[in-house]
Amino acid sequence: MKNKNSIIARILALTALVGAIVVVFVVVDSETGNNEPAQQKNASGNNSGGQNANQQQQQQPKRKFYVVQEGDTLTIIARKNGVRVARIEALNPDLDPQALIPGQRLKLR
Repeated sequence: MKNKNSIIARILALTALVGAIVVVFVVVDSETGNNEPAQQKNASGNNSGGQNANQQQQQQPKRKFYVVQEGDTLTIIARKNGVRVARIEALNPDLDPQALIPGQRLKLR
């Protein structure tokens, strides 16, 4: 009976260790903001590494202005354009973030 309890205790300890490791990876991953999969499928269904996605982002021209669309918030605009909200606010000092108007033109850079 002692041997059986020892085996069960070892299995439980190993399960707890694996669970703790998974939690650490999830926390570290969420803190780094890396919530995208390492590989993405392109239109033809082939796997392409994250490097291609980075190259596509770098090839996009950096817009200097953004025209507000219905439903936009500063956070959405910042994420779409790779600019911090604070930067948009600094470049547009008369901007009321709570009253964005569709068609309004915002400086981004």
